[in-house]
Amino acid sequence: MLTLSVLFVFLLFYWNICKFWLIIKKNSPLKEGSDGKERKDIMAGYPRVEINLEKIRHNAKNLCEMCAEQGVKLTGVIKGVNGMPEVMKVIDESPVMSMASSRIEHLEAAVKMGCKKPMMLIRMPMLSEIEQVITYTDYSLNTEMTVIEALNKEAEKQGKIHKVVIMADTGDLREGYWDKQEMIRDILYIEKELKNIEFAGIGTNLGCYGSVQPTVAKLTELSDLAKEVEAAVGHPLEIVSGGASGSIARILEKNMPEGINHLRVGGEMINAYAMHFLRGYDMPNTKFHPFKIKAEIIEIKDKPTYPVGELGVYFLGGTPAYVDRGIRKRAIIALGRLDYGDPSTLIIDEPGVEVIGASSDHTILDVQDAEKEYKVGDIVTFTVRYAQMMYVTMSPTVKKVFVEGE
Repeated sequence: MLTLSVLFVFLLFYWNICKFWLIIKKNSPLKEGSDGKERKDIMAGYPRVEINLEKIRHNAKNLCEMCAEQGVKLTGVIKGVNGMPEVMKVIDESPVMSMASSRIEHLEAAVKMGCKKPMMLIRMPMLSEIEQVITYTDYSLNTEMTVIEALNKEAEKQGKIHKVVIMADTGDLREGYWDKQEMIRDILYIEKELKNIEFAGIGTNLGCYGSVQPTVAKLTELSDLAKEVEAAVGHPLEIVSGGASGSIARILEKNMPEGINHLRVGGEMINAYAMHFLRGYDMPNTKFHPFKIKAEIIEIKDKPTYPVGELGVYFLGGTPAYVDRGIRKRAIIALGRLDYGDPSTLIIDEPGVEVIGASSDHTILDVQDAEKEYKVGDIVTFTVRYAQMMYVTMSPTVKKVFVEGE
């Protein structure tokens, strides 16, 4: 009887191992060979996002070198790809000074997969995650003394020194001290009283909430504040962090205020788009479009362009505006708001095709004026901006396919 029980337990254990392996295999990303041919396995299909790691690798190195010429170091932010391991590995191997995310889970995963760069938490720590912050990060951005004292206590418990960057609000009205004298008083308290906290420097955030641009004048405010802080503490600051990807404009125009020596960059490093295509800057030696969304057509019909019937509130609330253009040929693809967010931000690569709208799981295209004749089963391609990158890398139903070459 005992032997049968042991055999049953062994078989049950073996069965669960097999199920776990199948789950891992099903959810593992596809890779394509240098010949462009896809691996024919369980994950082949659509919708998918194709990711060119070589372009990301090239752009990360190029951007770091461009900034280094002007005395600015970069922290590579990986929150935009939701901590995708393959991308984290590329950023870890690049010349960035550190890696960062607003999610402690991403940084924990990076440490556990063997990334060697220092880790920076760029959202102020929650009191409920203090232990993880000390365990898995080297730096954190902070604005609250209650939190910093909790970090100090936990760092002492773990036998570590944790570095903090104190954030100043220079007008964008997200995080940061508004009263700069209060900020300096708290910095002096950290320096004198908190033995397991090292004051690393100051930083600011611009363009993420209030749309305030990182102009020369605005970043000079931060530079002047840094000088005031240095005079108060009696030593130079390791980090004076002048914002995120938007501040790359100062690098491109070669007018970064003296003293700004650090930026927190994700979008323009991993998926360069906004600086060139939206703001008109020349981005030297940059390889664009490392991400592409591909989706399959599931219906093509000639239909009216204005809904037929009494209109009311639709699924997101409110009632969209519709334009009556008569009967036109429309295609539906198996991709929706759940996969990429706002359809108005989609950029389709198919000449003559227009994105009309979307529900949670369907996107409607006008193909009346398309340069090619589409049929059910055809694949359409979209350029990926930062917003879509955040969605598609998080979606479990959008396949991740890694491609090589140009």
